[in-house]
Amino acid sequence: PMKPISLLFLCLAVCTTLNSASAAPALSQNPGSAKPEKKYVPYRITRGDRLSVSLLGEPDLRAGGIRVEAIGTVNLSLIQNIRLVGLTIAEAQDAIAKAYREGRFLRNPQVTVSIEDYSPRTVHITGKVNVQGRQEIPADTEFTIKDLIGKAGGFSDTAKGTAVRVTRIMPDGSSRTFVLDVESALKGKDTSTAKDAAFVL
Repeated sequence: PMKPISLLFLCLAVCTTLNSASAAPALSQNPGSAKPEKKYVPYRITRGDRLSVSLLGEPDLRAGGIRVEAIGTVNLSLIQNIRLVGLTIAEAQDAIAKAYREGRFLRNPQVTVSIEDYSPRTVHITGKVNVQGRQEIPADTEFTIKDLIGKAGGFSDTAKGTAVRVTRIMPDGSSRTFVLDVESALKGKDTSTAKDAAFVL
C-alpha cells in the first residue's frame, strides 16, 4: 500500500517588503563544478531595523539608533517622518537628501545611512520536514526555498516535495501562496518546474 502523501506548509513570518513576489531564476548547475557562491542581494530597509543617519558638515542633524517604525518611516530633524522601508541604502540616502533639499533646509546635502541593527528575518516551516520550527534567514544574500529545506534537514519520507506551499505576507498585510516543486531540483531532475527550488524567500 502507498504511504499517505502530505503537503509541506511554509509560512514567511516577516513582512518581506524587501523581496519581490516573483521567483528568482534557477542557479546554473554544472555537474562536477564547485558549489555556486550565494548571490549578493542589495539590502532593503525593513521595519524594525535600527539606522544611523549623518550629513556631511551637519553634526546637529546626525541621528543614531533610530528604528524604522511599523508604518515604514523614521523621524529625522527638520524633515520629520520619511518613508524608508523597502529602499536600498543608496535609495534611502537619495530620499533623505531630496527631502532636505526640497524643504529648503540644505542646498547640497551629503547623506550617509548605515544599519546599526538588522531586524530579525525568520520563516516558520511546518509539515513533512525533519526539523520543523523557526529558521533565521540572512539579510543580504539570496536564501531560497531549496536552502530552507536543506536547513530543515530535508523532506521526510511522506512529503510531497513537488507541491511545497509557501505563504508570503505582503507589505499591505495580505497573503499570497505559491505552490513550488522543490523535489525535482533536489533529485537533479530536468523538469519545467525544477527552477521552482530557486524561489527566493
